[in-house]
Amino acid sequence: MRYFSFNKEKRVERATLMASELFRQSSSAATETTASMRPQDSLLCNMDLPLRDVFYPLGYAVEIITNELAVLEAARDSFRQWGSCGANTTLQVRIGVSHQGGSKCPPEPTRREYNHLYSMVADVHNQALLDLRTCSCFVWVTRAVVDLRLYFRYNFLEKTVYLLLGASLVTDLHAACVSRNGKGILLCGDSGAGKSTLAYACARTGWTYTSDDTTYLINDSLVPRVIGHSHRARFRPSAKALFPELEGRELTPRLEGKPSIEVPISELPVASTAAEATVHAVVYLVRHFSVAGRLVPLPEGAATQRLRAELYSAGEIRAKHEKILEVFSGVPAYELHYCDPDQAVYQLELLTQSVSN
Repeated sequence: MRYFSFNKEKRVERATLMASELFRQSSSAATETTASMRPQDSLLCNMDLPLRDVFYPLGYAVEIITNELAVLEAARDSFRQWGSCGANTTLQVRIGVSHQGGSKCPPEPTRREYNHLYSMVADVHNQALLDLRTCSCFVWVTRAVVDLRLYFRYNFLEKTVYLLLGASLVTDLHAACVSRNGKGILLCGDSGAGKSTLAYACARTGWTYTSDDTTYLINDSLVPRVIGHSHRARFRPSAKALFPELEGRELTPRLEGKPSIEVPISELPVASTAAEATVHAVVYLVRHFSVAGRLVPLPEGAATQRLRAELYSAGEIRAKHEKILEVFSGVPAYELHYCDPDQAVYQLELLTQSVSN
């Protein structure tokens, strides 16, 4: 019995040692697996971005840094119309492309902003985070989304670039801009007031065309000087009834906003364009079904006050923009009541003759 008991104890000891060794080996393997798949790896924090190129949206240098050539090709589509304005500042936009996720087009990103932090989230694999105070950002997207060129350009690439420019170098204005004899007129008003239509109507009669419904104020200018997308014009479908040259033009695919027709300005009867203009007057459009065209002067300081109310920005960036808009404090402002574009163009002609240089 003692012999049997001794051998039993030895067998138990050997079994215990074997179990300990197996546990040690499995723990070591688990440790190695954990080391090769660390939690940090799922963050994509070490993504290599070996490709880069510099583009000039609104004339300002923006370096796109990425790991996919298709991102740089999309940037060329978005910004190829622009050349350098000579500014020294270079913004950087990092765009990491992964092969995760499915092939379906995600929804339009949900945008959120808190003070200087801004996020755009389409789904778990396609999102962007921006710090508008430091102008740093990172965009994560899938290769499938990059291949959806229009979706990617509009919702992530261009949105990110113009948000950074708007936080640092320019202030977005919901306005069109045209000039006559070097005197720039900023055309403002509610959606549907006719900003784009009137800007083009002026351009057809010899005015210099700068922008349709989005114009950018240069932040560090001592006088109100603006930049616009002078290379293209956008119209509501109803504009075909006013301008015969738009007949046959199809609606341009847009991911948000009202249906529109976008046309390169080179394909339209416009003789003069300028990417930049100095603003000498601000005009708010009030369109009626039937009314004689007339200009109504607004109180001093009205331009700054109304432009502040229409700012796109929020938080501390908005506070900065509100201060920048003081540059319009001495610029005369008017309401233009009109029925058709010809009336309005005539009233604007009279205005350029009265405002000082």
